[in-house]
Amino acid sequence: MTDNTTRLDHIVLWVRDPLASAGFYEKSVGMEPVRLTDFSVGEAPFPSVRVNEETILDLMPLAMAERMTMLPGAVESSGHPVNHVCLSLPADRFDALRSRLQEQSVPVTDLSHDSFGARGLARRSFYFRDPDGNVFEARHYD
Repeated sequence: MTDNTTRLDHIVLWVRDPLASAGFYEKSVGMEPVRLTDFSVGEAPFPSVRVNEETILDLMPLAMAERMTMLPGAVESSGHPVNHVCLSLPADRFDALRSRLQEQSVPVTDLSHDSFGARGLARRSFYFRDPDGNVFEARHYD
């Protein structure tokens, strides 16, 4: 990628308990928490978890939904208007994620093969939910 290409910066997920959600993403999914301490002491409105060096998931407290007034209809976005978020990983990290989720007793779907995505056909993929019901797909292309 070149520096002038459009990239995905962040996705905001509505969650009931941001600290518990951050713990899930850290322990079960293997993501690094961001601003967790700042959120815990009231200095940040929400914590995040790092997907990669360029992308984070913001864990927005569902209680803040009524304050979402930056755009008409934003308050109504609380809930689950997104079908799913897809994480693309190298094969070894894909396998490690699936193992971690199963060790944490997180239900996962059967493996699918050759599903289409941004980089063509993925060799394998599966789905899982976070504690707030957000649906994730994990896949690898290599």
